Amino acid sequence: MFRFAIMGAGHIANKFCDAVRRIDDAEVVAVASRSGRAKDFAERNGISEYFNDYSGMLEAVKPDCVYVAATSNAHYELSKLCIEAGIPVLCEKAMFLNSKDAREIFALSEKKGVFAMEAMWSRFLPAIVKAREWVHSGRIGEPVYATSAIGFKAEENPLNRYYCKALGGGAAYDLTVYDYEILTFLIDRPAEVVSSHAVKTEDGVDLTDHILLKFPKEGFRDCLAVCESTFLAKLDEKIVIYGSDGKLEIPRPHFATDCYLYDAGFNLIDSFKDDVTENGFVYEAMEAIRCIRSGKIESETVPHSLTIACSEMFDEL
Repeated sequence: MFRFAIMGAGHIANKFCDAVRRIDDAEVVAVASRSGRAKDFAERNGISEYFNDYSGMLEAVKPDCVYVAATSNAHYELSKLCIEAGIPVLCEKAMFLNSKDAREIFALSEKKGVFAMEAMWSRFLPAIVKAREWVHSGRIGEPVYATSAIGFKAEENPLNRYYCKALGGGAAYDLTVYDYEILTFLIDRPAEVVSSHAVKTEDGVDLTDHILLKFPKEGFRDCLAVCESTFLAKLDEKIVIYGSDGKLEIPRPHFATDCYLYDAGFNLIDSFKDDVTENGFVYEAMEAIRCIRSGKIESETVPHSLTIACSEMFDEL
C-alpha cells in the first residue's frame, strides 16, 4: 500500500481522503494539524494516527508522501519540512506565494532527489485533457486569442482565508492560479505576462485580478490571453480559446466536466462529457504515486517550471 499523510484538517483535506479511498493500493495513514482538529478529522475519515505537530508525524509515520492541505501561508514552511526529511510532497495550490520561495524549494527538491508537486488537480481532468487534444491536433487551427474567467462573491470578512493577508488570502492564490495553469496547459507554450492589474483591500489583498498573457510562436501570430478572477461577484466561469479555424469552450474550467468544439462559423461540431469522474483529486494522487514509485522528482503534467512561472506572475501582480 502507498501511504499518504496529510498536513491540515480542513474541507479540502476531506476531499483528498475521499480520493485516496478510491485508489485500490493507497491509504491515508495519518493526519496532523496545529488547530487541534486532527483527532476529529482522523475519527471521521477512519485514519489510524493523528498528531498536533507536523514534525512529530513525519518522524513517527514516515509516509510515502505528504499532502499539504494547510492554508497558502504555510505551504513554503511545510513543503520544506517534508523535503528536508526526505519525504515527497504534494502541496495544494497555490503552492507558493512568490517565485523566490518556489525556486528555493524546488532547488532543494532537486538537490535531495525528493519528489515535489503542486496539486493542480484541474490539469488532469478528462475534459481538460480532451480540450488539450483538440488544440494540439489543430482542430481549431492556430490559437490566436483566449479568455479565462473564474469568480464568486466571497464573504467580506477580514478573518476568512479569502480576505486575510496572514493566511495567504487573495484572488491570485485561490483563483488566478487556475486561469494561468489551465490556459498554459491547453495552449502548451511559455507565457509572458504583458500586464497585470488588481483591485486590493487596504492591506494589499487582491480581490479582483486582470492579467494579459502573450504566448509567442515563431512563424505565426502571438496568441493573447486574458485571465480574470474576482471575489467580488459571480462570473460566467469558462475558458474560451479562439483559433484560426474555430474555437473551444470549457465551462467552469477548474471543475471541468464538459468541453465543446466549434467551427469557424461557431457551429458545434464536437463535444465531450465526463460521466466517470466522481472525485477529480484521484488523478493528482495517482500521478504522485506513479512519479514517486518511478523515482521521479517532478511530474511532467505539473512540472516545477510551471509552478515557478505562475509564482513569477504573482510577483508581477
